[in-house]
Amino acid sequence: MSVTFAQGFSAAGVVAGISSKAGKQDLAFVVNNGPLDAAAGVFTSNRFCAAPVQWSRAAVADGHLKAVVLNSGGANACTGQPGFEQSQATAHEAAGLLGVADSKIAVCSTGLIGELLPLDHVLAGVHDAYNHLDDGEHGGSDAAHAIMTTDTKPKTVALEGSGYRIGGMVKGSGMIAPQLATMLCVITTDAVVTPGAMQAALSAGTSVTFNRIDTDGCMSTNDTVLLLASGASGVEPDPDEFNDLVRQACASLARQIVGDGEGASHDIRISIHGATSEDAALACGRAIAASNLFKCAVSGNDPNWGRILSSLGTVPLDVAPFDPTRVDVDVNGVRICQGGGTGRDRSEVDMTPREVGVDVYLNAGDAEATVWTDDLTHEYVHINADYES
Repeated sequence: MSVTFAQGFSAAGVVAGISSKAGKQDLAFVVNNGPLDAAAGVFTSNRFCAAPVQWSRAAVADGHLKAVVLNSGGANACTGQPGFEQSQATAHEAAGLLGVADSKIAVCSTGLIGELLPLDHVLAGVHDAYNHLDDGEHGGSDAAHAIMTTDTKPKTVALEGSGYRIGGMVKGSGMIAPQLATMLCVITTDAVVTPGAMQAALSAGTSVTFNRIDTDGCMSTNDTVLLLASGASGVEPDPDEFNDLVRQACASLARQIVGDGEGASHDIRISIHGATSEDAALACGRAIAASNLFKCAVSGNDPNWGRILSSLGTVPLDVAPFDPTRVDVDVNGVRICQGGGTGRDRSEVDMTPREVGVDVYLNAGDAEATVWTDDLTHEYVHINADYES
């Protein structure tokens, strides 16, 4: 049920005429009906952050939001002051309908960079979405569809806590790299939680999920993850359980992004074992995930361990100390690299499953970390050579 799984939320997704794809739902509206309006957010670290990111980062700074307006069909990024004014106008329109201050509205956009939005369509879409707000499955589903761009399917999550719920939706398929992925994400809960506790849970959850996926090494200008709490359940959750459920929600949505990578034929899990620290393990995993050569090899069903080692070897010694002659690599459970050299014949590796598991054993310590990526295919090139919003 997406963002409406938690009590106290209504949502809608409408055709506003923002997208170049005729008839596509392209504007979503998510409203927190309370009684609480607590919120937290995490945003892209790209220095060319989009106008809606600038607006929403300021809006959520006090820990309170009433609603979120999200559009596909245009990123409103690198559009200067006119773009910021469009985000402000969108928030103003939604705020007027809900009877709240403009600063209680977050705005999110996704699509082509460098062009202003058709603002009249956006504002009309806000009105239309307001008139179609629904607190059931239909509203949540429409909202999840409306934020899609090159996504082939909506991505949602629904989790039950001890007397409270967490729901969520995300879009993301390409331009995915830390920090965050190219995505718009809204997670909702009906638990009674403070903004501070929410921010801590969200920051911790995203750090080990969304920040550990990478399909093409490209960081977006528009990444936004928002966590909203209505308090409608009346339940004040156990902090550890709440933190874990937020992490689970982020993990599920992040995994769905990888599973829908643009043109991908394989989802690749890269787990680094035996590192001197988690940061060292993460650096090693990211180096492998960033290798286009390796990802192309996987696309061709070739478990080319040489490309794994060559990427691993680019990590500086002071970042990840290890002895290259002690490194082992398994691909789908087959030890194809032993002690930094040839292991079992790579023809023994079954590369037909969608999921490919790469386990690298540094044998230098006890820390580990996992990152996810996709392979790179001809279809990825076709999608991004003719990208429209």
